[in-house]
Amino acid sequence: MVKGGHRLLFLVGLSLWLCLVSPATSELQRLQHPTKPDGDGTLSFLVVGDWGREGNYNQSEVASQMGVIAEKVDIDFVISTGDNFYENGLTGEDDPEFLESFTDIYTAPSLQKPWYNVLGNHDYRGDVEAQLSPALRKKDSRWICFRSSILNAEIVEFFFVDTTPFVDKYFTDPGEHKYDWKGVEPRDEYLSNLLKDVDSALKESSAKWKIVVGHHTIKSAGHHGVTVELVEHLLPILEANHIDLYVNGHDHCLEHITSTDSEIQFITSGGGSKAWRGDIRSWKPEEMKFYYDGQGFLSVSMTGDRADLVFYDVFGQVLHEWSISKQLHDAA
Repeated sequence: MVKGGHRLLFLVGLSLWLCLVSPATSELQRLQHPTKPDGDGTLSFLVVGDWGREGNYNQSEVASQMGVIAEKVDIDFVISTGDNFYENGLTGEDDPEFLESFTDIYTAPSLQKPWYNVLGNHDYRGDVEAQLSPALRKKDSRWICFRSSILNAEIVEFFFVDTTPFVDKYFTDPGEHKYDWKGVEPRDEYLSNLLKDVDSALKESSAKWKIVVGHHTIKSAGHHGVTVELVEHLLPILEANHIDLYVNGHDHCLEHITSTDSEIQFITSGGGSKAWRGDIRSWKPEEMKFYYDGQGFLSVSMTGDRADLVFYDVFGQVLHEWSISKQLHDAA
């Protein structure tokens, strides 16, 4: 059961979401989530990615530690960076995988908060519209998933971007995999509209913090490395609009890279289950602040002036922590 205050906050956030979702003037769904009613406008959340394996590959162990840390920092919600269900997404709204890899795994009372999800490439190998369906919210009211969306959390706006359709090889060389492109084709039109919408939304945002969340990497020393299509098409928009963080999964590791070309911090949190030990590429030492080739997750606690970020491993041990000051635009 969710404790009284936490449950009230969850229900308030959920009711606001249900009331305020609207397509507005773009394809980006708009959601709202309040900061804590503590007078200070604080916000805390966890970030985990690449997790849905029916509890295997230490998914259950990561989930357990997420519950511990979620209670400690009093989270408002969880962000998933995609690849929610392996290997091939969901087969439909009634696929038992949803319960077996999500509801039955993240059972801690502290995790009974909204989960804001993006889709990964493995999710696109199944029935994508199943993950987007309101039917899943009837099974588990925490589940909130759109292709792309904006979450207004007062001091910060999150821009969730559907990155899978950007990657050429999923279209030109899918191999044995079949991808569900309903709602995406014609691809060029879909991507053009998405980029315009993201650029416009970022320009219009008056939030103190701007965080973009996608599944695929932009800067990464992990197995998949740099996603060249995002570097070409999305990164210039993020740099021009001076976002603070780009947060992704896809590479099954925990990673913090700064940019020598902008103030953007690049954060990989893809350690929700299966990891690739020893799989790391060379990277500029002046940019690489942290890399961990194992399982774990990220916590973020924010005010209007400061963000504190902490990576944890599968045992709940702190691996890397740093703070960002909004006044100084400098990472400590």
